[in-house]
Amino acid sequence: MLEVGTGMGWVPTIAKKRGLQLRGLEISPVLAEAAREYGREQGYEPDIVAGNVETYDLGENVYDVVIANSVFEHVEDWPSGLVRLHRALKPGGALFFESTNKFAGLSGEYPAMPFYGALPDGLRYKFRMMLHGADIMKNGIDFHQFSYPLLRRTFQEIGFSQCYDRVQLVKPEEVRSSLRRKVLSFCKENGMAKGVVLTFFEATTFVCLK
Repeated sequence: MLEVGTGMGWVPTIAKKRGLQLRGLEISPVLAEAAREYGREQGYEPDIVAGNVETYDLGENVYDVVIANSVFEHVEDWPSGLVRLHRALKPGGALFFESTNKFAGLSGEYPAMPFYGALPDGLRYKFRMMLHGADIMKNGIDFHQFSYPLLRRTFQEIGFSQCYDRVQLVKPEEVRSSLRRKVLSFCKENGMAKGVVLTFFEATTFVCLK
């Protein structure tokens, strides 16, 4: 398995602890080393390398599973990064992808502002630089805010054979809230309702099969 954007490294460490083969790819050498140190503190040596998904050689037909959780909003050339992940997956392999949702009421990138993600890219960049300084463009800016239709279309163009969104992935009987269970059941039966719900959901989530 491969995790893109390991952060502090808890996923590679848990994988190591459970005897799973998982490599972590982290763009920041400082974070990569901090993640390794975290693993050592837990008694393990996680497999973590420093590199950019846009340029790092991931190989071809290498991984059964690729995890990209809350990272692609920070990848400037994101289509190129997705092409590399598709190439790195074995036939039948799965990509777990989660990122920003452009029209969500609140964004994890800047939760203080409702509908922050709906700002045009240029305006969003200026706003964040005004608040955090010009270095935000190198250290943490969300270059992109995605939408379900854009991502689904891109995954299909790249060559993924199947793409399952959040509504398709969750079974109504697994949802505790009766209201959410009814909404989910309705969305599964009504494509227009599903589109509306996904438009404003907190994140874009897909599992894609090569």
